[in-house]
Amino acid sequence: MKWSWVVGVSLALAAVLPATSAPLDGAFRAGDYPRAIRRIAPAAERGDPRAQAFLGFMYQYGRGVAQNYALAAYWYRRSAEQGNPTAQHLLGLMFDKGLGVPTNHVAAHVWLSLAAARTKGRDHEDNVRLRDAVAAKMSFGQLYDAQALAQTWAPKPEVVLGPKY
Repeated sequence: MKWSWVVGVSLALAAVLPATSAPLDGAFRAGDYPRAIRRIAPAAERGDPRAQAFLGFMYQYGRGVAQNYALAAYWYRRSAEQGNPTAQHLLGLMFDKGLGVPTNHVAAHVWLSLAAARTKGRDHEDNVRLRDAVAAKMSFGQLYDAQALAQTWAPKPEVVLGPKY
């Protein structure tokens, strides 16, 4: 079951990338994770939300890097804050399970709600189902807070500062 989930997330990550991004994700798709990390990490540092989601996935599952949930959550958050629905989904799951971050059902609900709002079809249905499962763990007050936070959320483009001169 876990393996099929990893494959599904890998396919979801691949689906959010346009075909022209082969230099970024080609090595990842081929399973050449050491080469992928050399391509993805610099793009992630420059603020590319797709690269950040890939890097988070690589840290979460130890692909080309040592498994590190805290770094996975860090990269997912950077991507999610820019509006990447895959990263929002994965960050929501990390908050729900307490992987790399403290368990926080309000935050999990917010990120899964945002992912649901930005996806269609099966991905949308999965995000809604997961969001509703998290809601079942929450009080009415927590649910109200999560809904208010999701409604007022707006993507925040990253400001990447260049070298100092």
